[in-house]
Amino acid sequence: MYLSGQTAWNASKQLVGGTDLADQARPAFRNVETVVEASGGTIRDVVSLRIYVVDYGPEKAEAVGKALRESFSGPAKPATTWIGIVSLADPGFLIEIEATAVLE
Repeated sequence: MYLSGQTAWNASKQLVGGTDLADQARPAFRNVETVVEASGGTIRDVVSLRIYVVDYGPEKAEAVGKALRESFSGPAKPATTWIGIVSLADPGFLIEIEATAVLE
């Protein structure tokens, strides 16, 4: 399963988390989990992540890393690529996640 464009939108397609990266990262990871579960899998089925972060730097890596560890708390973590970018489709987005999950 390939997921793209998971951001900090809620079910009503409203941006949550304001201008805080950590507050946007948590719902973005939850959205990945929600889509995988809706397809019959679990978060443990995610094998790869591509995380796009606006104005990426060490302080932002810490904020996103914490949310990543909260979401993927098991012993096996997905292979992860971090990509620093200038902006995303919506100027309010600070993070976007693509994921690959293997479902049986």
